[in-house]
Amino acid sequence: MKILRFGTRKSALALAQTHLIMDAVRRAHPEYQTELVPIVTTGDVNMKPFSEASDKFGIKGLFTQELEQALLDGSIDAAVHSLKDVPAAVSARLPLIAFYHRDDPRDALVLREGMSADRVSLIGCSSARRRIQIAELFPAARVEPVRGNVETRLRKLDEGQFDALVLAAAGLKRLGLEQRISRFLSVDEVVPAPGQGILAVQGRAEGEYDGWLDALRDADTADCAKAERAFSSRLNGGCAAPVGAFAHITGNTLVMKGFFADEARGFKLRGSVTGPRARARELGIELADHLLEEAR
Repeated sequence: MKILRFGTRKSALALAQTHLIMDAVRRAHPEYQTELVPIVTTGDVNMKPFSEASDKFGIKGLFTQELEQALLDGSIDAAVHSLKDVPAAVSARLPLIAFYHRDDPRDALVLREGMSADRVSLIGCSSARRRIQIAELFPAARVEPVRGNVETRLRKLDEGQFDALVLAAAGLKRLGLEQRISRFLSVDEVVPAPGQGILAVQGRAEGEYDGWLDALRDADTADCAKAERAFSSRLNGGCAAPVGAFAHITGNTLVMKGFFADEARGFKLRGSVTGPRARARELGIELADHLLEEAR
């Protein structure tokens, strides 16, 4: 029996997500045995570079570089990532080889016990993208950064350090914490991070994967990922710019919403684009260029 070794971060969420991937492979291909390989990344050890004050929360490579090294040295066969953590530019030696069926793309409001949404005065969230959009929804509240994994953030909420948190709905669901969600924030209210809710599998360019990747590949999700990542890359998203993007597909048509902000220059822009899914990347670039033109 061939063994497939899946690498992932050591957080509870990353482990739960990788089990989803491994279970899907085993169901479709019982001839394979799967092995979980947890790996500590720089981002897990040192959260200091992610200073909300200096808007550096987009340094995504800190959560992927050790996994990529494990792929290169052959200690794992594939790496599982939350797509929103993957830098826009991926090495040709280590392509993204599958996009698993997308889970809930929305952000979610999690209230402290006994707190109501109309009384919230301090909201914790982990990105400028969320902070800027949440400030529009809750203008009377202060929005401050909150550090740590999902469990740590929830503990801080329960201890009274915050009145509410904004977290990815998909992550809460995958951890079995959906009951903590007080309100789902629609993609019109808060445009999600590019790739939010999508699990991506990364492999080696020379690897042989076709025997089992069919269990993980979702065509609709892949085209949405192409459009959202092209939009983000064009805007230099994931470095300093707060960027949001969400695409969905109906038949052969792709529709995408985009968000782009620059606090220093004082603008927050939203837009949308519609076109054939076969032009997913081009549509993402077109929407980015449209917003860049508006920003001039």
